[in-house]
Parts: sequence; structure tokens; C-alpha cells
Amino acid sequence: MSSPNDQTAYYVPENGWYPVWVAFGVFCLLAGFGFWLNDIKAGADPSAMMMYVGGLVLAVVLFFWFAKVVDENHRGLANEQLKRSYVWGMSWFIFSEVMFFAAFFGALFYARNFAVVWLGGEGDKSLTGDYLWPGFSAEWPVVDNPDSSLFTNPNESMASPGIASWGSYLPFWNTVILLTSSVTVHFAHTAIKDQARSKLLMWLGVTVALGIVFLILQAEEYVHAYQELGLTLSSGIYGSTFFLLTGFHGFHVTLGTFILLIQFLRAFKGHFGAHDCFGFEAASWYWHFVDVVWVCLFFFVYVL
Repeated sequence: MSSPNDQTAYYVPENGWYPVWVAFGVFCLLAGFGFWLNDIKAGADPSAMMMYVGGLVLAVVLFFWFAKVVDENHRGLANEQLKRSYVWGMSWFIFSEVMFFAAFFGALFYARNFAVVWLGGEGDKSLTGDYLWPGFSAEWPVVDNPDSSLFTNPNESMASPGIASWGSYLPFWNTVILLTSSVTVHFAHTAIKDQARSKLLMWLGVTVALGIVFLILQAEEYVHAYQELGLTLSSGIYGSTFFLLTGFHGFHVTLGTFILLIQFLRAFKGHFGAHDCFGFEAASWYWHFVDVVWVCLFFFVYVL
């Protein structure tokens, strides 16, 4: 084991089973989710027990693993080399998330600018649309699918009604909420640098509250889409891309809100100093990333 005073070597912790249990929890969570979806698709009574077990195992193991890392840092075992590895690790994680959303934005771009156009009788592959669905109108969002026997046509889309009507448009207010939360989390970071504990707790608490409000409004938006607009995952390419992009983003907001809540609880215990706050900084980086993704979603999914 390297000395914590040696700034050129890594601190090597004792052997542990945390990675093995995390892998087991993730396996059960994802496999259980897949089985649950298959049961729903087959019309059987869905069982989510395996998914719940995986989620519980993952949550418990990550709690103790992160607590151990925090304890090691407080004991002065994390040297500068290890802290640099934390920075690089978080940076690559966010980069992987960028690529994750880039794939879905790419699918949206392809569907809007190529597939729908071809089905409408234009472009290099227009014969496909002319032969299969000659009456299809290539307009986005697609609310009149070319084959209604395969897809359920929604009554209308979630597209923006125009700037003049944004005052009653939930996606606009969610945009305002997330942009505001980026400002408040920055204020919380500044409070750490200034060693202002009360301001840190105030601004970080506001950020967590804004994240929760965002999720509540998105849930209300989904209820409106399903019950009043008839827009579902089965509504063709528009419904699929809409719910995949906004749904995965909502999952990331949920995760980010939970992470910031943990930082809020740690701040109550007196954690974080002006030169020792990477846990909070990593959480704020992730939150800013989530906000940027939503801005892209707002313009490319709702407005344009």
C-alpha cells in the first residue's frame, strides 16, 4: 500500500467484494427489467421482483462503497495523484453519457431528415414510400402514421404551440427550472470556496428542490400525453423518439437529484472545504451536463 504522503503513487485500498456485488446488482436490475417488459408485451402478469432485488443490492453496495471512499479521503489517504484520477474518471463518464445521448439525437435526426422524407416520396429512396404508402404526408411530428394497423396515431403532438403560448407550456417551465438550478448549484459551489456553510446549504437545498419540481412536472406532462393526447411509445417513430429521449433524460435528472441530495446531507455533516470538495464538484458537473442535454431536447424535440 502506498503512503498517502507520496504524491506520485496511487493509494491502493484493501481487496474488497464491492465490484462483484455491483455487477450482480446491475445484472439483476437490467435482466429483471427486460423480463418485466417481455411479460407486459406477452400479456402475462408482470413480475418485477428480480428488478427490485437488483436495485436494492446496487443501492446498498454503492452506499457502503461510497461511504468507504469518503472515509478514506477524510483520513487523508487520497493523495493528489488519486484525486487527478477521480477527475479523469468523472470526465470520461460524462463523455460516455454525451455519446449515449448523441446516439438518440442521431436517431431523431435520421428519422426526421431521411426516413420520413423518403416515405413521403422525396429523396433518393422515394420509390419506397411511393410503393408502400403513396398517401403518406411527410410532416414532423408524425401524428398520422403510414400504417395505422401497426401504430396508434396520437391526437396531437407535444410540439411547441408558439412563443406566445409558452406561459402554459410545461416543457418551457421545465427549461426555466433546470436553467435556474444550474445557477443555484453554481452559487452553492461558490459558497464552498468562500467557506459559507449556511449559503451552501441554502443554495444546494434549492437545487435539489428544483430537481424534484422538474420531475413532478415531467410526470404531469407524461400523464397529459398518454391520457389526453394519445401519445405513447406505440405512436410510431415520433412517440418512440420522444419518450426515449425525454424518458432517459428524466432518469438522469432523477439520478442527479439523488446525487445532489447526498451532497446536501454531507454538507449538513460538515463535509467539503475550499480545497477538498471533489464529490460536490463531480455532482455539479453532472448536473450541468443534464441541463445542457435538456436545452438540446427542448429545441430539437419540442420547438424545431
